[in-house]
Amino acid sequence: MQIEVKDLRHVYMPGTPFEHVALDNVSFQIEAGEFIGIIGHTGSGKSTLLTAMAGLTKPTNGQILIEGRDIYEKKADKKWLRSTVGVVFQYPEYQLFEETVEKDIEFGPRKLGLSQEEITSRVKAAMELAGLDYEQYRNKSPFELSGGQKRKAAIAGVLALEPKVLFMDEPIAGLDPMSRDSLMDMTLSLNAKGVTIVMISHNMEQIAEYATRVLAFKESKLMAD
Repeated sequence: MQIEVKDLRHVYMPGTPFEHVALDNVSFQIEAGEFIGIIGHTGSGKSTLLTAMAGLTKPTNGQILIEGRDIYEKKADKKWLRSTVGVVFQYPEYQLFEETVEKDIEFGPRKLGLSQEEITSRVKAAMELAGLDYEQYRNKSPFELSGGQKRKAAIAGVLALEPKVLFMDEPIAGLDPMSRDSLMDMTLSLNAKGVTIVMISHNMEQIAEYATRVLAFKESKLMAD
């Protein structure tokens, strides 16, 4: 799943005293199956880039192409984008809301209009990938889970969409060492299956260990690739 970012520029509150350039003419290309680490100080434009690539924050100028499709053109297929791209925000467990783990994970696939059989199959597979036993956790309230288990449940909800690209914003923030290793192993497993991974992290050791390529940002610009 190739991604091409062309001359991307994003300005918050343009024309006001609070104008801020978050991204300044950023260009790069990601090939299918890569594991990309994105690093940089707070405020360097990393999260704005991630939400732009995920189709959530329209840039001021420039293009983002996924498999050659401009995701911000007027006739862009948003349903295709949602079934192709998965996003894991920082502290994704805060997005849990359903009565049971299973209902929470199946929310996304149900919105895609899939059959119940397909939805259940995807939930089981996603929970297995995330390291949650289906029978043990399916009927539990997500709010009864430990911190690490909540994050796994939230990530399983994204994986149930079977994305070909997974954007992750500080997914290991706040986790204990065992949960961090478990989550990174899961991410590596997905990457080995061909899922393109794009991960923001301040943990340089983990980025060095897992990513095959690193994009370094400073003051809204891509400084190194």
